[in-house]
Amino acid sequence: MKIVILDRATLGSDMDVSVFDTLGDVISYDITLPSETKHRVKDADIVITNKVVIGKEEMNNSSIKLVAITATGTNNVDLVYAKENGIEVKNVAGYSSSSVSQVAFSMIFHFISKLDYYKKYVDEGNWQKSDFFTHIDAPFFELDGKRVGVIGLGDIGRSFAAKAKAFDCEVVYYSTSGKNSNSEYKRVELDELLKTSDIISIHCPLNEQTQNLLNYENMKDIKDGAILLNLGRGGIINEADLAKIIDEKEIYCGIDVVSVEPIEESNPLLKVKNKNRLLLTPHIGWASVEARRRLIGLVVKNIKEFINKVNF
Repeated sequence: MKIVILDRATLGSDMDVSVFDTLGDVISYDITLPSETKHRVKDADIVITNKVVIGKEEMNNSSIKLVAITATGTNNVDLVYAKENGIEVKNVAGYSSSSVSQVAFSMIFHFISKLDYYKKYVDEGNWQKSDFFTHIDAPFFELDGKRVGVIGLGDIGRSFAAKAKAFDCEVVYYSTSGKNSNSEYKRVELDELLKTSDIISIHCPLNEQTQNLLNYENMKDIKDGAILLNLGRGGIINEADLAKIIDEKEIYCGIDVVSVEPIEESNPLLKVKNKNRLLLTPHIGWASVEARRRLIGLVVKNIKEFINKVNF
């Protein structure tokens, strides 16, 4: 059985993927350009992909029997065509909840504790010259009692909410599907969440209901001094509107995902003037060492289950 890994580099050079060699004959590519995909997957029984698109053209007249996605999202695979042609598609879920929540809180502490300011103060030799034992010119705050609004209360949202609760925050949530009902936390409408929350964290999927969910009009209602995080998907926040808001009012934004990745030079978030209000990271929320190890283990499990089912 032939297994082709299309974007090995997205798993990280520190990850051991030799376990796939126990499942078949493996050909691994660090990256695969769109023009290369069709040729590389043509004779493969199993294709392992993270972000490389596997569409009708790539699957047509190929030997593909399974597309194993090293991610939760399946939007890079033509699911309709795959189903019509008996090609199984398996993704992974639940591997990154702790990692995303931890990065979210790292962003919160970055803004709320002002440690970058105080490190710079010491590094530049200012404390040594001070007449006082302390320096508190950049006021910082406690999380206790702050209202935290979670947009999307799935696995990751619940993980984040539980950590916020441990810091004695008041947690409320907005269900983007309208179907989530969690008795542990108060459910509110989006406008109330935006107007009343001290911290807003996005953990919902990108779909027709959530595209541009946050825009200029409703972001104007966010409290001055509030922290807004997006570790869900780019496109949930309108990026041009967000860039405008950041330069108009005092809100602090931790953004780990953008609509086109890697970020384009033309992205308005790169043009923000008040850069101290924006923390941009390159889609790292999912990627702790432990999360990536869990991910690989789940992909292996998916492939083994498929092999056992079809009796390769």
